[in-house]
Amino acid sequence: MKPMNLEENTGKLQASEDEVNGDHSQKISSSRFSSLLATKDRDYLLSQDGSQVKVSDLEGKVLGLYFSANWYVPCRSFTTQVLVGAYEHLKSKGSNFEIVFVSSDEDLDAFNNYRANMPWLSIPFSDLETKRALNSKFEIEAIPFLVILQPEDNKYEATIHDGVELLNRFGVQAFPFTKERLEELEMEEKEKRESQTLINLLTNHDRDYLLGHPAAKQYDDGVTSSVKRNAFRHWAGCWEVPVASLVGKTLGLYFSAQWCLPGVKFTPKLISIYQKIKQMVVHKGNEDDFEIVFVSSDRDQAAFDSYFNSMPWLTLPFGDPANKILAKHFDVKGIPCLVILGPDGKTVTKHGRNLINLYKENAYPFTEAQVDLLEKQIDEEAKSLPKSKYHAGHRHELGLVSEGTGGGPFICCDCDEQGSGWAYLCLECGYEVHTKCVRAVDRGSMVDS
Repeated sequence: MKPMNLEENTGKLQASEDEVNGDHSQKISSSRFSSLLATKDRDYLLSQDGSQVKVSDLEGKVLGLYFSANWYVPCRSFTTQVLVGAYEHLKSKGSNFEIVFVSSDEDLDAFNNYRANMPWLSIPFSDLETKRALNSKFEIEAIPFLVILQPEDNKYEATIHDGVELLNRFGVQAFPFTKERLEELEMEEKEKRESQTLINLLTNHDRDYLLGHPAAKQYDDGVTSSVKRNAFRHWAGCWEVPVASLVGKTLGLYFSAQWCLPGVKFTPKLISIYQKIKQMVVHKGNEDDFEIVFVSSDRDQAAFDSYFNSMPWLTLPFGDPANKILAKHFDVKGIPCLVILGPDGKTVTKHGRNLINLYKENAYPFTEAQVDLLEKQIDEEAKSLPKSKYHAGHRHELGLVSEGTGGGPFICCDCDEQGSGWAYLCLECGYEVHTKCVRAVDRGSMVDS
């Protein structure tokens, strides 16, 4: 989820210099909760039902200052899909955690409608001065933004400024958000990565298989016969394929959903590349093999069934807990996303989609050595490319640029996919395309048009 830059909102709360409460070394005073959240005319916050709660009641608690707004979709998504659940879970366990909503809403109705979904406290909408001061003190430039303050440690270094990322990454396990706890979680993640295998990633106590299409759909091309030989038991129109049969293969975990337009556009390209890689592996005649597993973010069974029916590879069952666990494990922030695992089950790259766009089937097996080889080949090929071209999709002349002179990373203006390295760039307006996407025309035809 990309944070929204508050400067893009005409209703941004502007802070004046006299509202900035001290420098970084004095960000949080010993009586910080009262000095931050109360005024000479107000010593309370609003609860969800509108009743008043004394600011002094927050003393001794781990406090989250939640900067958000009803008008921005990612804010609403984080609030309802992540923060409410985490807050209610922690409160049900009796934790000393509280949140205070600092609104960037544009009017009182929007504030009230948004606050109705929040089980925590809020600064009154009318208190613009306090909200401005908080935005200034914590240098809020993007929302949603969650600042975590510790009850007994008033040092600036103890303040957490990336609470949104931490909750997306670790969930409630991040509590109480201390440096020690976060270091423990980092170590646990490192240990998980080092011990990562296909079996512990893709199976659980109740399921040791993935789902594949019936033989008539999935295996007619002959390139997935090894999977067919290991498939067994018919389940809801699909074959159950043991996860153990995939050990030793290069595997792609494809995070996508039918509601995601970029995913729907990328899937046909991935299918084509997948089939070419499978054929390439067969022709080599060695023990290498490649498979993809769909990790769904679809919202209902019907959408999942419809989307998966277009895919020739395997999938986790819809609604299986592993779908969310894997997204969290690999810190998937947006879809579509293609994570590549090596034959040993370890992560090769989280940027499989970008490598597919850049190198197509030649990206296989997606290793650093293969990417380095491809980059050297492209650098060599670029020596013979024209220094400039006219492209049928653009009126200005395009110049050849490298990664060091403006070639990446970028989004190709022709195919709307990611790019990096060599590209053709319009210096007049910033239009940029992959070298392979240029449809060259002569200058005279551009003038005539």
